[in-house]
Amino acid sequence: MKRKPTEELLEKLTKTKQLDDYLKENKEFMVDSSLCELLNQLLKEKNCSKIEAIKGAELNEIYGYQIFSGKRIPSRDKLICIAIGIKLSLEETQTLLKSAGFAPLYPKHERDSILIFGIQGKNTVPQINMMLYERNQETI
Repeated sequence: MKRKPTEELLEKLTKTKQLDDYLKENKEFMVDSSLCELLNQLLKEKNCSKIEAIKGAELNEIYGYQIFSGKRIPSRDKLICIAIGIKLSLEETQTLLKSAGFAPLYPKHERDSILIFGIQGKNTVPQINMMLYERNQETI
């Protein structure tokens, strides 16, 4: 999947008169892969193995492999854990969440702010869970 800023695509879409023209011109920038394909592509880009990602995400090994094979669909929190396990940046995490149909992390929500802070600081899942717990927020 080639990348083009979402804002740029949205601007083009809002100015277009013909939907088919827009779709044809921007087909290469559309998200058309499954979640497991996207996750496996990210593993390759980050030079990360599945087991490293699963362990870094603090997931049960079987459950983790089922996610990467497409047999299980993770919740938003589990997908955030996987992003942390793969060591994705905040921007990459936001893109992953949106591509999977989940809301991106929103800094006006206290819990999401803690997650953003933890991801930006390259914290581990246990470290982020401790930050959440200390602030009476649900852990991931």
